[in-house]
Amino acid sequence: MKARILVTGGTGYIGSHTVVELIQAGYEPIIVDSLENSYLQVLDGIEKITGIRPEFHKVNLRIKKETEDFFNTIGNIDGVIHFAAFKAVGESVSHPLSYYENNLNSLIYLIQEMVQRGIKNIVFSSSCTVYAQPDQLPVSEQAEIRKPYSPYGNTKKISEEIIEDAVNTYPLNAISLRYFNPIGAHPSACIGELPQGIPNNLMPYITQTAKGIRKKITVFGNDYPTPDGTCVRDYIHVVDLAKAHVIAIERLVSQKNATKYEVFNLGTGRGYTVLEVIHAFERQTGIKLNYEIGPRRSGDVAAIYADTSFATNVLGWVAERDIDNMVITSWRWEENIRNIYGSLFN
Repeated sequence: MKARILVTGGTGYIGSHTVVELIQAGYEPIIVDSLENSYLQVLDGIEKITGIRPEFHKVNLRIKKETEDFFNTIGNIDGVIHFAAFKAVGESVSHPLSYYENNLNSLIYLIQEMVQRGIKNIVFSSSCTVYAQPDQLPVSEQAEIRKPYSPYGNTKKISEEIIEDAVNTYPLNAISLRYFNPIGAHPSACIGELPQGIPNNLMPYITQTAKGIRKKITVFGNDYPTPDGTCVRDYIHVVDLAKAHVIAIERLVSQKNATKYEVFNLGTGRGYTVLEVIHAFERQTGIKLNYEIGPRRSGDVAAIYADTSFATNVLGWVAERDIDNMVITSWRWEENIRNIYGSLFN
């Protein structure tokens, strides 16, 4: 194994796909997760794909004592990929204090333990929400950082500030990956997006509606200044995203980073409206979706998509999978969920 990498939130959607890519790249991932918005059975899916069942610890990082106790037992760690966070824009508007408590405390306690134990490398799961509504599209890393439209987005902005201050003070190196809208699932259909309760993101709501679990999809607003009036987002396949995390942690572990703190956008550079994603799903599956137009949702920006040239030029990374692959792998995953995780739905 190349190195031992701690993956916080590793049974979550992006975390689990990154664990797979880490294993396949020769790393030894150690997962910590509170299982508040994920399932332990995801480890079965990871094992089916890789033949390896990663080490797992149930830890709530926003509780300082739990975090300290975990680090007292874990041994040597070469780097951290930090996913663990609450992540729903709409929910954050309704429950801002929960988002600030969870997302900021967990990061602070994690970095404190890293500093104390000499763990020098962290890749942070950030977001394009730190740009709010940019003046120019596609948005590059040089764009102005503004107050995000949601508490969720603001936790990402504040987290980046915490990390930047920490690396300027302590022997730490960090990369923040500002990614856009992950969708899709592993081609094996053994892991994918599996939210607890009602989905907050578009794609699982689409697939659950197609499956008959949800009655209809609500499209939040059709009066935005976009081609069809619905929000434009840069949708990126989760496997492409996971591969970028492996490249980023390798960059830090091998000490190839140019500065102590680096930031990269991760997207495809192409924006799709909500209705375009719905129509792509209908085209690829032959399933007609039941959707309605509703009012705008608080916290949403009209349009955002990435300038990814910096990630391409510096990391050598490029998103390879298109929107058709994103929707079809999402649907295969939805069709397979109950075959693999049937006990969760009984």
